Amino acid sequence: MGIFSRRKDHPQQEILVQDCPFVVLDTELTGLDDRRDSIVSVGAVRMQGCRIDLSQTFNRLVKPETELRHDSILIHGITPSEVDKQPRIESVLSDFTTFCAHDILIGYCVSIDMAFLNRKMKQCMGGPLPNRALDIYRLYEWLRNRFERKGASDRRFPVLGESGLYEMAKLYAIPFGGAHDALVDAFITAQVFQRLLCMLSDEGILYVRELLKIGDPYKSDELFSRGNEKIHFQF
Repeated sequence: MGIFSRRKDHPQQEILVQDCPFVVLDTELTGLDDRRDSIVSVGAVRMQGCRIDLSQTFNRLVKPETELRHDSILIHGITPSEVDKQPRIESVLSDFTTFCAHDILIGYCVSIDMAFLNRKMKQCMGGPLPNRALDIYRLYEWLRNRFERKGASDRRFPVLGESGLYEMAKLYAIPFGGAHDALVDAFITAQVFQRLLCMLSDEGILYVRELLKIGDPYKSDELFSRGNEKIHFQF
């Protein structure tokens, strides 16, 4: 599999979080079934530790491989006429892999984005993205559970509902509004990630290896046991 081999380690895991490069991503989709639905757009912004670099962004519309349904158009506002002449996913993935290189990918419920991206990566480029990924929802839940175990009531960590990313944005006074947009949502996610990194640092999470352990989107589905309602409107 060459560069696409998924490794358990990461070349940056022994460095401090503040020195680590990240790419925060979001995708817009025709639906949430990675076997029957497809990608409509990919947005990403680069970070260096806690610093967001708005000069380094990625924002591409994609001609979807499946029909844009009415319910998905209502969510992301992308119409068939907007994507009909856009490049296919193969071209966009080639550019995206160059943009993110081997940096750690960050997202909200990022396993969904990764499932769609990796399915097409395997088909088009012979293997999945080599990047490790971090889920900000899992980081949030780790902090919330930690404060609960301490017996501390902290208003920064209520149980999230179905619009979790925007609930976190509201909690941390991050402005948002309008229809979903992959780059805008990636920027919102990056700002939430900033806030969480500060709180994680206060709890002693200083190294990338620790961050990867608690934010691993693949280790268990227990955090999502409250049902798909939480992420239902996130495509």
